[in-house]
Amino acid sequence: MNTLNILLLSITLLSQLPPKDAPKSVDAAHSTLRIHVAKTGLFSTFGHNHEIEAPIESGEVVESGKLSVSLRVDARKLKVLDPEDPKSRPQVQETMLGTQVLDSTRYPEIRFESEKIESKGPDHWVVTGRLTLHGQTRPIGFDVARADKVYRGTATIKQTDFGMTPVSIAGGSVKVKTK
Repeated sequence: MNTLNILLLSITLLSQLPPKDAPKSVDAAHSTLRIHVAKTGLFSTFGHNHEIEAPIESGEVVESGKLSVSLRVDARKLKVLDPEDPKSRPQVQETMLGTQVLDSTRYPEIRFESEKIESKGPDHWVVTGRLTLHGQTRPIGFDVARADKVYRGTATIKQTDFGMTPVSIAGGSVKVKTK
């Protein structure tokens, strides 16, 4: 199973909130999506893990009636942050955004729409919904916790579920981590 670990970081609500029943906008200037891609395989010591980040382009939280959240990320704004090998960043960036992986010109939007948010205690929820990535929409679920008006959640997805072929090198001896 080829996987990506997705960590939603710093999802914050705007400080000037509308009335309680109205949707609240996500503070896009202070909200990001972070992705961790891990290596595996026989010669994985020759490969690199990748850290990728993008700003949350837009989103909203609705608290009246059924609690819901929606987020949108511009896939073209994903940036490789790899601290292990800064010299390889431009090539990794090009491969990630290009037709080999995300094909971000053809599929520029990553979107999440919640379907159910279940409280698991103070400032902790289980969120299920639909993630659209690479033109494919699939169900996804993850835990979310809030601390100081910041929401954090982690999910693991399979690239192949979204029509992407994981990158491998050295004849497949180094590839995206599998579970």
